[in-house]
Amino acid sequence: MVGAGVLSLPYAMSELGWGPGIAILILSWIITLYTLWQMVEMHEMVPGKRFDRYHELGQEAFGEKLGLWIVVPQQLVVEVSVNIVYMVTGGQSLKKFHDLVCPDCKHIKQTYFIMIFASVQFVLSQLPNFNSISGVSLAAAVMSFSYSTIAWSASVEKGKQENVEYGYPSSSTAGTVFGFLSALGDVAFAYAGHNVVLEIQATIPSTPEKPSKKPMWKGVVVAYIIVALCYFPVALIGYWAFGNSVQDNILLSLEKPTWLIAMANMMVVVHVIGSYQIYAMPVFDMLETMLVKRLYFSPGLMLRLIARSVYVALTMFIAITFPFFSGLLGFFGGLVFAPTTYFLPCVMWLAIYKPKVGSLSWFTNWVCIILGFLLMILAPIGGLRQIILDAKTYKFYS
Repeated sequence: MVGAGVLSLPYAMSELGWGPGIAILILSWIITLYTLWQMVEMHEMVPGKRFDRYHELGQEAFGEKLGLWIVVPQQLVVEVSVNIVYMVTGGQSLKKFHDLVCPDCKHIKQTYFIMIFASVQFVLSQLPNFNSISGVSLAAAVMSFSYSTIAWSASVEKGKQENVEYGYPSSSTAGTVFGFLSALGDVAFAYAGHNVVLEIQATIPSTPEKPSKKPMWKGVVVAYIIVALCYFPVALIGYWAFGNSVQDNILLSLEKPTWLIAMANMMVVVHVIGSYQIYAMPVFDMLETMLVKRLYFSPGLMLRLIARSVYVALTMFIAITFPFFSGLLGFFGGLVFAPTTYFLPCVMWLAIYKPKVGSLSWFTNWVCIILGFLLMILAPIGGLRQIILDAKTYKFYS
């Protein structure tokens, strides 16, 4: 659950300000926990049947054809967008690690670091499936918790910077508004566990006496407590220390102690190496199924080698062309994470359970749907503007 999106939370706070920032962080935590609870509940709502994939739940709610068309494209974009952002993150963190460990070395372009990161993915993507996924997940979980802790503890150690300012960083009203919208997407991107929750629940044994939702819900609560322990200190302490001069990745703002920040950056790299594969696996699966069934390719090593390598190369190319961490987070966070995380589960709940109009359940779901829909419309506008502004001053492939 704890993604690399946590690193952009202090920057999101600088665009949102103290009051709205804290309110949005807490509100997002509550809404996403509620929609996660809904998904855990809906996993086995039909006796004797389990919905192991997000799209299967969509088909139950909206019908066979429509359910697929509503859910699958969104899930696909979520997975591809995470892969692009993780390519950028991996490259950025490798570069920062190199610059910290060897400050006198020759300057190497960020482009090359993204390529180095991608070269690892070319190899790992050839793994047939993820039987050892629990090991990768454990490593990623330990890493994300560690670098989150380093991020906020190093900020405490550094203390409040001289002449720190907490006003909005943009001087114009338009800049402030668009920055605010983009930051909403940054926050949405940080809460991204909903796309894999049903697949995780599918691995838990279930009987009518002991349904899987009980241990699953316990797991979700523990995960969300850890999420709160990672997200809130990083967001609030990072913003407190640097104010509106904080960079879009908090680890890029921190310099000392050198060995600790270098280690944190390496942890990010290890984390996103594993997470990239976790999000890429369903895409590989879909891609290969389509090539075999629709285009009549013969399944085998050759198909896997070409299809997966082309996908990794494509995400690498996009990451090298637009390596704008915050802009990408804001854009994708609003466009695809808002629906799958904030309001699609609520729409499904209304379609399946049909709560009484005016009841608490009905009212709560509609509030989540309206907030999620606004997020989906507004955040990408801010994110896209951020990308355009970054691209203006950026020399491509530098």
